[in-house]
Amino acid sequence: MKKEEIYFPDWQRLFIGNTSWEFMAEVLLRSIIIFVILLIVLRLMGKRMNGQLTISELAVMVTLGGIASAPMQLPDRGILMGVVALVCALVFQRGITLFAFRNHKVELLTQGDMSMVLKEGVLRIEEMENSRLSKDQVFAALRTHNISHLGQVKRLYMEACGLFSIVKAQDPKPGLPIIPVRDQALLKSLSYDQEQLACTRCGLVAPTSQVKDKPCTNCSCNEWIPAAI
Repeated sequence: MKKEEIYFPDWQRLFIGNTSWEFMAEVLLRSIIIFVILLIVLRLMGKRMNGQLTISELAVMVTLGGIASAPMQLPDRGILMGVVALVCALVFQRGITLFAFRNHKVELLTQGDMSMVLKEGVLRIEEMENSRLSKDQVFAALRTHNISHLGQVKRLYMEACGLFSIVKAQDPKPGLPIIPVRDQALLKSLSYDQEQLACTRCGLVAPTSQVKDKPCTNCSCNEWIPAAI
């Protein structure tokens, strides 16, 4: 747009720029398509992409940023086009929240569901793979709660928003130590059960006599270390 074409007050350029009122309908359609695509992409990226926000909330936030930039910076784009798109994003979020409140299937579809990644001191490898979680991420979350081995944990959930919820065991049992290997001093300070071994992959604990030179019955891993107590 040429400099001499910009003057004030030019109400038509201010509100709709060089577009037409019919283009407002296209803005609505574009907003719907982009919002749905963004929601799907964020859903597929996994829960840890969105931290404490729900997936739909994060999608709205990113959408708002994209919507607001063009009307604010480009002189040939009208403000009204951005306002329509912003209102659409607001209605989408309010509508999704209302539908999710009334229908559990909609809630699962848009917000996701919690995942149980650890049960009775044993990692659920398949659930971790589905949630795109690594052992390092799980162990880091546990260490923030002063947990040194998996036997101290009864349940570990990853909520739909990506946060971890930990249920500690009332009576801890031997488990796989989760102290980083590089911290040998702290590893050596732990007490170990000399009669039981822990699978290094999933944390399954079994008597030494039963698993010596045998694969883990839970994950088929062949590596075992003494279980911490």
